[in-house]
Amino acid sequence: MIFAIETSCDETSSSIIDFEGKILSHIVTNQEEHQKFGGVVPEIASRAHLQILQQIIPKTFAEAEVSRSSINIYCATCGPGLIGGLLVGSTVAKTMAIASNKPFYPINHLEGHALSVQIHDNVSFPFILLLITGGHSQLYIVNKIGSYELLGTTIDDSVGECFDKVAKMLGMKYPGGKHIENKALRGNKNEFDLPKPLINRKDFNFSFSGLKTAVKLEVNKFNKLNNNQVENLCASFQQTIVDILVSKTEMAINYAKNKIPSINNVVVAGGVAANKSIKDSLQILCQKNNLKLFFPPLSLCGDNAAMIAWACLQRYKLGYQGNINFKPIPRWSLNDLA
Repeated sequence: MIFAIETSCDETSSSIIDFEGKILSHIVTNQEEHQKFGGVVPEIASRAHLQILQQIIPKTFAEAEVSRSSINIYCATCGPGLIGGLLVGSTVAKTMAIASNKPFYPINHLEGHALSVQIHDNVSFPFILLLITGGHSQLYIVNKIGSYELLGTTIDDSVGECFDKVAKMLGMKYPGGKHIENKALRGNKNEFDLPKPLINRKDFNFSFSGLKTAVKLEVNKFNKLNNNQVENLCASFQQTIVDILVSKTEMAINYAKNKIPSINNVVVAGGVAANKSIKDSLQILCQKNNLKLFFPPLSLCGDNAAMIAWACLQRYKLGYQGNINFKPIPRWSLNDLA
């Protein structure tokens, strides 16, 4: 069995899976301490991770109905992420591994997201990956485990960060994505004409900083937005995000199909993948291109330890060895993996 910890940002999670990939226990705790700040405070997150892990680790074993002696491998997210959180999670998992004389596997957070869809769906390699989280907005061709071709990335803010900052402008709680999505359901997506940065550039990169600024300028035009104006602005903002993601993903599809004619799967992963408008629009795009579209289940879209355990299992099966001396890397790219 594999025990995993995920503490890269503001979710504290632990999980146990067996060697068949079945999730035996899975606990994710969202840190509410950050809501009053409108975003994640790294030092607060680190302290909260340590406190929460002490509570959820015993619950994880109880939920799985196994003892610590049953664990064969320990693993934890070792990057990318906030260094304080990475140190807390990896140190706890390493300590448990040393105490049990078992191996420790350092796992890349982005690889966890990239492979998470395979926990419940038989998605074969290679596939196109749109990775959209609070910290990343990237397009890849995933050839196999350890082989990731980065096509494009954000040159400033991530899409998740843009959602959160716009939500804060509009007086909504952190995290803001679900609040914007709910407001957008009742709004007119054509009410505000917002910019779509880089959408006409012939590369795969994203930019969301200018969009965020444009929303701020619209907010400043009013003394106070009424509810209808907020709904319209949310709908227009969300549709602009959808248009950008669809446009860049379509470019990636065309590139990938020319390079690998047999490619037929598209995967969307990360917390922002929970957005229904994004899902629906990408589904239409994939149907148009005769491609299959896959998303992880909602419980595995955000940061979670089950995906870290799953990534660890895949590396173990391929013969990769653990590394108890591995030090967390805040900016650990998928391209640096072997």
